[in-house]
Amino acid sequence: MKAKLFADGRDPVGEIDRRLFGSFIEHLGRAVYGGVYEPGHPTADDMGFRGDVLGMVKELGVPIVRYPGGNFVSGYDWEDGTGPRQLRPRRLDLAWSSIETNEVGIDEFQEWARRSGAEVMLAVNLGTRGVSEARDLIEYCNFPGGTKLSDRRRANGFEKPFGIKYWCLGNEMDGPWQIGAKTAEEYGRLAAETAKVLKAVDPTVELTVCGSSHSGMPTFGKWEETVLEHTYGLVDYISLHSYYGNRNGDTAEYLACSKDMDGFIATVADICDKVKARLGSEKTMKLSFDEWNVWFHSNEQDKKTEKWQVAPPLLEDVYTFEDALVVGCLLITLLRHADRVKMACLAQLVNVIAPIMTETGGRCWAQTIFYPMLHASRFARGESLRAAVECPELEAGKYGSVPALEAAVAFDEASGEATVLAVNRSLSEDMELECGLRGCGGLTLAEHTVLYSGDLKAVNTADAPDAVKPSSLPVAGGAPILPKHSWNVLRYKKTEG
Repeated sequence: MKAKLFADGRDPVGEIDRRLFGSFIEHLGRAVYGGVYEPGHPTADDMGFRGDVLGMVKELGVPIVRYPGGNFVSGYDWEDGTGPRQLRPRRLDLAWSSIETNEVGIDEFQEWARRSGAEVMLAVNLGTRGVSEARDLIEYCNFPGGTKLSDRRRANGFEKPFGIKYWCLGNEMDGPWQIGAKTAEEYGRLAAETAKVLKAVDPTVELTVCGSSHSGMPTFGKWEETVLEHTYGLVDYISLHSYYGNRNGDTAEYLACSKDMDGFIATVADICDKVKARLGSEKTMKLSFDEWNVWFHSNEQDKKTEKWQVAPPLLEDVYTFEDALVVGCLLITLLRHADRVKMACLAQLVNVIAPIMTETGGRCWAQTIFYPMLHASRFARGESLRAAVECPELEAGKYGSVPALEAAVAFDEASGEATVLAVNRSLSEDMELECGLRGCGGLTLAEHTVLYSGDLKAVNTADAPDAVKPSSLPVAGGAPILPKHSWNVLRYKKTEG
């Protein structure tokens, strides 16, 4: 099979924001307890954070982490996770039918984020709480001192403000599963008033308002319009959430699910622009795709989990090589919308539908989906270029026909390097790829990294952590060959001399 890809450095889609490669840690399952935090683990640091996990998070280069939820936040009292640990209450977490010990809260998590090199995207509870509690939380986190709550933070051992810049106004507030779910009118009014107090305390913060929980919600579209009518002049982003899975065993269809994400993004952007025009605003609303991933493997197992445990093993999907290809296609889609999508969070980071898995008390390892995320975070720098693709089409079930090649191009003018991230969707044929990169100053292919397995269902485990891992292919003078069903990183550098 032959394919062609053309891009021009003078025709960018938009700048690639580092925050596209963010992630998410919720008080859910073993994400926090036994995941990022485990005092007594052989690698634990002075605050009880697992050093082995921290090292893998740093390797991924995660720039931003959404916290503490997720569904959890809609029933969470943030004060419970502050102050002396021995005085913190144990609470029922109704979102996930678990017991929350509150050993970790914003006091600890902001320090974990600092040590990992990430910023915190902090969600406020607009389910059981509201404007007053959000006002108190930002005063505690961001005000220097001399007030009740800023001085409480200082008394708790944190003299300097946390300086949290990114805030989510609740979570999935249209969902009937959400504690304190609301209509679009109810939520829009509450989000607007909450935005006012957050920016009154700290005018530098950037706010994300809840969009629909997913594109299949019965109110999708109308929800966005109504909420933005109330909040357009007060917020900076609207959220999108979407999860995918191979529930019917059709691999060809599954590898095309990024077509759904592409349409979702385009539709929400159009709705934002419609509201912009109606309001006569000069501001273009940015998008935050702050929950996305593959999630389906653990669904049946989670139904059998006993309720009211501390950190039960929930949502522990074991990812296949096939899943890694899908995550690669979804990352490519985000990059192709770099003009509008400025933040995104792979949900989640450790143990819970995550690229990193741990044994409590033991080992940690990279799941298959770790590698596309690593490559995109490390190499997709500069600007996303508009790319034209010529290649065969493949039949993909409910998605109709899709191109065999899914690809995005990043060009970093500062380094003079370009990176092509590409998935060959074909299940049977290798692909010879001709890349034409114009307006980039004369580049030649310097590296070709591939993630490939002959077994689409191959997984990484604690005992076999390298069953699926990247390898380098030789770079010759001709067009690179993308193996059938593979994830590829093609790095182009300036021609010497």
